[in-house]
Amino acid sequence: MLSLPNPKILSLRHQELSMKSASTVLLGLALLGTAGLAHAAGNCTVTLKGDDAMKFDLKTATVSAACPTVTIELVHAGKLPVTVMGHNVVISKTSDMAGIASAAVKAGAANQYVPKGDARVIAHSGLVGGGEKTKLTVPGKKLTAGGDYTFFCSFPGHSTMMKGKLVVTP
Repeated sequence: MLSLPNPKILSLRHQELSMKSASTVLLGLALLGTAGLAHAAGNCTVTLKGDDAMKFDLKTATVSAACPTVTIELVHAGKLPVTVMGHNVVISKTSDMAGIASAAVKAGAANQYVPKGDARVIAHSGLVGGGEKTKLTVPGKKLTAGGDYTFFCSFPGHSTMMKGKLVVTP
């Protein structure tokens, strides 16, 4: 005589398999969500290198407006002193860059070639010479996704060559 499995055992086994499947799906979704957060966090900080040839290594930098704080780090990879070949990073709307660069000359070295209290300056770093580092921070909410922003060096004469587009994503 053929014996059939107990229906209660079959029901319990089915529930156990359903729970394992649900757990696997939830774990997969959690990992996908975490990967998205890791990616978003990855564009909260940008590192730029400037050199004695008056060039940044990046022409475009991408950050997220969703970041609580956006940080741009500047490494001066050259050897010349700050008085001769100083570099900084200024963020502004692209339409404001030329005006800020012009005002920077008047601001002078004492103000790190950044016009004091100029509302057109969204953020700026300190001025550094060869072998030095600096950084700027700006609240992500001060940048609008899709806005037209530029990062540049405001040391006299540098902004024509040392500039790039700051792309802001949501």
